Amino acid sequence: MSATKLQLRTALGFVYRDVLPTPPRDCTPDEIPVIDLSPLFSEELSDRQRVAAQIRKASVNTGFFYVKNHGIPAETIAKCKEQGLRFMRQPAEQKDLISSREHSKHFNGYTGSAKTNISPTESIDIRESFSFRYSPELDPDHPMDISELPAEVRQGIQGENFVWEGTSHLPDFKEDCVAYWTSCLRLARKLVRSFALSLDLNETYWDDKVTHPGADSVFNYYRPRTEQETKDNFVGLGSHTDLQLFTLLWQDSIGGLQILTKEGQWVKAPPIEGTLVVNIGDYMMRLCNDTYKSTVHRVANESPLERVSMPFFFGLNFNCVEGVVPSCVSESNPAKYEPISAGEWVQKRFKQERKAFDEKAAPSIAPSAVVVPA
Repeated sequence: MSATKLQLRTALGFVYRDVLPTPPRDCTPDEIPVIDLSPLFSEELSDRQRVAAQIRKASVNTGFFYVKNHGIPAETIAKCKEQGLRFMRQPAEQKDLISSREHSKHFNGYTGSAKTNISPTESIDIRESFSFRYSPELDPDHPMDISELPAEVRQGIQGENFVWEGTSHLPDFKEDCVAYWTSCLRLARKLVRSFALSLDLNETYWDDKVTHPGADSVFNYYRPRTEQETKDNFVGLGSHTDLQLFTLLWQDSIGGLQILTKEGQWVKAPPIEGTLVVNIGDYMMRLCNDTYKSTVHRVANESPLERVSMPFFFGLNFNCVEGVVPSCVSESNPAKYEPISAGEWVQKRFKQERKAFDEKAAPSIAPSAVVVPA
């Protein structure tokens, strides 16, 4: 049987990938390595450089890796998971009080199952989600009211309070969700320094560009597929790439994450206790002139049990205009991309998503606005 064509949405139109007919297999340690982040918290630069070198190797290869000793307490993760499940187990009419379609400009709030179709050549998505985005008053490092921000920064803030107003009946819901979000934000600000080192940049290269960043938290709930959905190969979340710099993903023990290798083979990224999955986003791939790979991935819950995941998407301040970083260009490898603001980059996707949303078609959350890497 020959390869099939996978169609992916982008801000610039559709792009395509060949997919082999062979069934998904488990990944190898070289394809998705486990990186120990303990040295990331060391005061010794050489320790941090060692982590950066491992990140570079993984980012050039598949663009996916696991991290252990990441510093996010297990209790913080468990409380957020439990709150997400409490929300998802409510009656549909209760969840719809914070419907993203009805109340949000930026895809905050609740989206029901079978309401999206992220990949046009795959099934509708058998997934429910709850989302919220960066709000400066929640920032653990420098909290402030949105009115205190400069106008050029303020216009890029995408947090919306209706998500908390509509969940106030759930005890400690906001507190527990935000606790996980702030832990991810702090880790992401550490990791962005490691990414800078990995690209032979000054460690603080992006520090002043992640003060009010893109920082989106999503709780994904995948119910078990029905017998018919299994027969018809329904996906939990269709094939896509992520949008910003990188993603931190906690997944439960059920599994279901799959990534597409450059050869067109789906490989499984099984859960490893105590780890997060990190993957490169499209904006990072753009900034490093395609040195790092933003890789296509999807979710298929093949278990008879419900599955939960909690991704955190991290990017630059939306008013930052960035081109290819200087360490990734040379006479023989000129910049492939013009500078663009992080906000404009996101809006290119949001315009596509909103159009699909309004047409009751399939908005996507994360596909690339660049050519998918070969």
